[in-house]
Amino acid sequence: MELPYAVYILKCSNGQYYTGFTRNLKRRLKNHANGEVRFTKDNLPFEVVHISLFSYKQKAYDFERYLKTGSGVAFRNKRLI
Repeated sequence: MELPYAVYILKCSNGQYYTGFTRNLKRRLKNHANGEVRFTKDNLPFEVVHISLFSYKQKAYDFERYLKTGSGVAFRNKRLI
């Protein structure tokens, strides 16, 4: 069974992290690499440091939102990267 929703974390060349959510991970990473995403376009290249896959859109969305909170950033730094 393929899990269609992904939450991913990128480490940009300036050391910052970008957290995103997508249904098509391959296409979204290509967008980042081609400089089509505002946050990452000036911080190329990037490294994929974490990918979580989900069956349900809402769960993936909720996890992405959590990772962007203060406690989510602490969780990311301790457990995911």
